[in-house]
Order: sequence, then structure tokens, then C-alpha cells
Amino acid sequence: MQLILSHLRRACEQYNLIDDGDKIAVGVSGGKDSLVLLKTLKMFSKFSPKKFEIIGISVDMFNGKSDFSKISQWCKENEIEYHVINSDIYEIVFEIRKEKSPCSLCSKLRRGILCSEIKKLGCNKLALGHTADDLVDTFFLSLFYEGRISTIKPKSFMSRTGITVIRPLILMDEKDIILEANSLPVIKNLCPEDKYTKREFVRNYINNVNEDIPKAKEMVFSAIINTEKYNLLDK
Repeated sequence: MQLILSHLRRACEQYNLIDDGDKIAVGVSGGKDSLVLLKTLKMFSKFSPKKFEIIGISVDMFNGKSDFSKISQWCKENEIEYHVINSDIYEIVFEIRKEKSPCSLCSKLRRGILCSEIKKLGCNKLALGHTADDLVDTFFLSLFYEGRISTIKPKSFMSRTGITVIRPLILMDEKDIILEANSLPVIKNLCPEDKYTKREFVRNYINNVNEDIPKAKEMVFSAIINTEKYNLLDK
């Protein structure tokens, strides 16, 4: 946990993710990354020089059919305010729209619901559990499928909602999160696309490259976060 706390604190300082008086909602999917983020931010709030509050919030894409009871109980035991918001995302994406590539629409719908609900709860920031691995994956997804150089940012302001999205685990390797997640109430991902997405394909591709070129993923990550190393064509 000390390693995760250290990386989270570094990210918060380097990218100015947290301000005094923030009320931060942690988007809890039920997976390991979001639960580790919730636990780490709770711990960080106790000694951070900047005082802030956190709550946990989950969006049930199956309109009440998902079981978040273990997470709810864990939050109660750790004195964390927690909310579950029912939605009909699954019905819209998979039954009505029948999307062939559902991830983008699903993500937009969940993000929209999260921002709308947390604003009602008085939150000004939404914390998501993206890691360094997600940063690299998104870079290659944009490169391979969109023909552009882009990735997720540690901090971004959503002008339509007035909510700032932060990613405090952005400097953390996912492999270092797995061990800590063993003690948390991780729930199974019920999405029918789980393990069959473009992101999963790209992640496997990167891992294969990393076997042939040791530290390849580490070097890509370093190139992304060190902007002074860029040597791209000007307009």
C-alpha cells in the first residue's frame, strides 16, 4: 500500500489533482483498480496537506440487477459514503442500439450519469481508476484505430457539467495494484464484451511486444509523460 500511496501522492502533486475543499466522487466499477483507488484516496485524505472529502459511486448498467452489496458493506465498515445509481445502459447499448463496438457509447453514458449524479451530491471532481497501463493502451488505440496521437489525461475539465475528472493512479503499474486488491470486495465484470474488446487486444499486443523488447511498455510510458522528448512534425 505504501508504494501505491507514494505514486498517488506524486501524481496529485505533479498534476495538481486535488485542491483544498474538494468533494471527490470515486467511480467504483467494482473492479480492482477503482476499489484500490477508493481505499488509497480514503487513506490519503487523512494526512494530505490539502483537505478533501471522498464518496464512492457505482452505476449499475443492468438497472438494479447487479450485486454491489459487498462493496456497500466494505464502505460502511470504512466510513465511506457510497451510492449505487441504477441505469438502463445495457438495454440501450446491447438490445436497442445493438452496437457492434459498444465500449465508446457505454463509457459516454456511464460518464454522463456519473457527472449528473455526483453534481447533485455536491461533488466537484470525479476520480477514475485508470493506471499507467490504461495510458499506454489508449495511446495505441488512438494510433492504430484513429490515426492520431492521443491518450487519457491525468486531469480534465468537463465544461458541460462543471466536473473535473482526475486519475490519481495514472503513474501506477497495474501489476502493483493486483496484490492490494486481493483484500478488497472485487466483483465480477458482467459486461458481455469483457475480454473481447479492442483495448484487450491492444493490451495483449503490447504485452507480447514487451516479451521481445524488455521494458518496451515502460519506454512508451516514459515517452508519453515526458513531453520535452517529443520530436514530431510541426504544422
